[in-house]
Amino acid sequence: MPDHDTYDRLISLLDSSGVGYTFIDHEPEGTTEAVSALRGHPVSEAAKCIVLRVKVDRRTTRHVLAVVPGDRRVDLDAVKTLFAARYVGFSDAGTAERLARAVPGTVLPFSFDPALELVADPDVVAQPRLYFNAARLDRSLSLAGADYERVARPRVARVAVPAGV
Repeated sequence: MPDHDTYDRLISLLDSSGVGYTFIDHEPEGTTEAVSALRGHPVSEAAKCIVLRVKVDRRTTRHVLAVVPGDRRVDLDAVKTLFAARYVGFSDAGTAERLARAVPGTVLPFSFDPALELVADPDVVAQPRLYFNAARLDRSLSLAGADYERVARPRVARVAVPAGV
């Protein structure tokens, strides 16, 4: 079950960090392509957030929040290599909602759960402006990629490939 204070927690974090951000209110939408059109920016400037299950060995499972540009997809093999894992796959919806504290389509590129490790592709943090749903389907945020990196403190690693690959 999502934690209903995720939005407030995000705003509090950004405000206390002193970063500049912009709200963008829009029709409720959770798919990257459609919400990017509503916000009026290229899909490549969106942060696509995917919760992954990473089996390091038979007894150790980690959960990773991979953040990639909106026009790309997560490279599961790259994540597997990054974590020296045996298996990487998409997390089930219940686990993803519990760890991300948000429903699908509203997952933030931030982690508020120590059990959810944050990894961002370098092309995400390099964006002059980065856009994402703010734990709500009807409101998004925009902030500089460098500010995102400073506040979210993701592990930065190449984890994205073009969508058609």
